[in-house]
Amino acid sequence: MKKISVIFILPDLETGGAERIVTTIANHLSRDRFEPKILLLRKQGGYLNLVREDVEIIDINTERIRHSLKPILAEIYRRKPDIVFSGFGEVNAYLSLFIKLFPRTKFIARETNVVSEHVTRKEIKFFYNFYNNYDKIIAQSDDMMKDLNKNFKIKSNKIIKINNPVDFDFIDEKLTNSSKPECFKYNYKNVVAIGNLSARKGFDNLLKVFSRLKNENILLHILGDGQDRDVLHQMKEFLGLKNVVFHGRQENPYQFLKYADLFILSSRYEGFPNVLLEAGACGTYSLANNCPGGINEIIQNNTNGEISDIDNHEDFSQKIMRILHGNYDKDSIKNSIKSRFSKNIILDEYEKVLLDLVKK
Repeated sequence: MKKISVIFILPDLETGGAERIVTTIANHLSRDRFEPKILLLRKQGGYLNLVREDVEIIDINTERIRHSLKPILAEIYRRKPDIVFSGFGEVNAYLSLFIKLFPRTKFIARETNVVSEHVTRKEIKFFYNFYNNYDKIIAQSDDMMKDLNKNFKIKSNKIIKINNPVDFDFIDEKLTNSSKPECFKYNYKNVVAIGNLSARKGFDNLLKVFSRLKNENILLHILGDGQDRDVLHQMKEFLGLKNVVFHGRQENPYQFLKYADLFILSSRYEGFPNVLLEAGACGTYSLANNCPGGINEIIQNNTNGEISDIDNHEDFSQKIMRILHGNYDKDSIKNSIKSRFSKNIILDEYEKVLLDLVKK
């Protein structure tokens, strides 16, 4: 039986959500049926060493996404894969215009965000006029599906919802021999937030919330880096937030999550936030901003977390205090995530989509 060749496309394998998911899919596809390869614009990133040895990495060595189209198309033409799986919004958009050039190849786009919130540049929005050229578009949440259908006129039969998987084995391995971070002070409650330091993640709102908690024994640990780093540091100084610590990007964020008293998701919008799933996988209760992107599909109220409006800074700060004085069952939190989003459940759904495509 001829194996189904699949080329996954990503800009790089830096440690982000889309990169983690695509790496997980490529690693775990059945080798009896599939032959996965990953095409990267740049062969770099922390997830490179997680890719299985039998997954070929194709490096087209291009800095800018807009310059990558020609070499991507050349690789598709040369290799003639059965399926091209594009896993990054901007690449998805550019590629949609050229799908008809390859009638024997099936094309899948996996969206990473609620598109109307995330894509603001007109020149990229233009390409969404050709999005129905894709054989399938994978949305991670109901919010993403509705957005594609309503705002971009994508046919309903083209869109399929597959939530993100959680790799419990990977997280458990990362937590083996892990101890409480030294920066977690005794007699303090430790709250963790993780994400790219950009407007989308809403850390400016989170700092305003914590300006109301200055006199409490609560430490806020923010993990991540990004373009708003200096602005957020200045905001912290201006608000006099001595109990807020910026840690930068961490190789092992899971030890922060495991020992945290609370995880906060302050985003303005999401796709289907991996970090919210991973907090639950570590047994940590979450408080999430009520934003588009599958939050209400992940949070089971009072079991693994709660949802509230972070724009109401006073109310959100009071919810933090109430949660930190409560007790939550770590096993129930973990089971809430495992029973719905474990790797095996979600990867079976991906395999089915790929197999069904080739049958058509």
